[in-house]
Amino acid sequence: MLSSRLLKRLRKDFQLSIITLMGLIGVLGISPYAVYRLLEGNYLVSLADTVIVLSTISAVIYAWRTGDTVKPGIYLAVIFCVGATLIAINLGVNGLFWIYPLILFNFFMVSPIKALVATALVMVSLAVHAMLVPGSVFESSYQMVSFLVTGLMASVLTFIFAYRTSSQRDQLQLLASQDPLTGTRNRRAMNEELKIAMSSHRRHGIPYAVLLMDLDHFKQINDRFGHQTGDQVLIAFAALIKSASRQEDRLFRFGGEEFLLLMPNTDRNGLQAAAAHLQQSIAQHLKSPGGPVTVSMGGATLRHNEHWEGWLKRADLHLYQAKSAGRNRVIIDEPARTGDSLKQH
Repeated sequence: MLSSRLLKRLRKDFQLSIITLMGLIGVLGISPYAVYRLLEGNYLVSLADTVIVLSTISAVIYAWRTGDTVKPGIYLAVIFCVGATLIAINLGVNGLFWIYPLILFNFFMVSPIKALVATALVMVSLAVHAMLVPGSVFESSYQMVSFLVTGLMASVLTFIFAYRTSSQRDQLQLLASQDPLTGTRNRRAMNEELKIAMSSHRRHGIPYAVLLMDLDHFKQINDRFGHQTGDQVLIAFAALIKSASRQEDRLFRFGGEEFLLLMPNTDRNGLQAAAAHLQQSIAQHLKSPGGPVTVSMGGATLRHNEHWEGWLKRADLHLYQAKSAGRNRVIIDEPARTGDSLKQH
């Protein structure tokens, strides 16, 4: 169902859910004021409210259609800041009440630093206008100072809360996607990256390849020298693969002593060259107390209209073949034949 898919997307995308929620609150909260001020004859403020409502709706739609939540967040923060400033200047003291929800809104929409700067610009603008046109916004200098102090306190406290929340969310996302031992991405992150690669290949034709790697006879290392030594070998292996790979390549811990390397912009020839380079680096540098450590590898390039699970299954099959053939070798999938490519869809 459509509703279940929408809810699933909101649960997966925190920032999209925030933009959607704040947009809904903004539309429901401001629309009645736009109508009320229009009926009162206050056309300027009514126009500002209408622009804010329409901008909010368009920004939320843009975020849903493109998946980009950064630009809509900045756009809404600018629109709301300008709109709230004009409303406060036009309505005077009664318009100042909108500045406080604006402070909260900014910290939800953009990064804490940008939100703090935006809020400061609004307050400075109001203070400058009040000094140039006395009595237009504040009834007295004391009232202006009181507003600036309380607004500054609210901004600083909200900044601390938003910054801490953002840091904790980043840490949780890192923990959810990172293997704690090797520092590589985990299988959950791998599945998401393979889905993205599949979509990118279908839309833009970007070639992708994966290389599954399994440390040969790793159980013997654990049995003979202990799990701590085995862990050190895994850590050294992950560090070696990262240093010998390109910056855009992604390394994941597939499970146990198995790892997967995702390589964008890589065809079969590039995959073979990369596998040979990695195997040479491993032979030269990867060792355990029992001597050199070898690795079996199975690779596959993403085929046209292929699902990511089928792609991964082919790589896994060739890894199994490499291990069955005596280990310490690389087997790369053959190019897809025309008939096979047509059968996959």
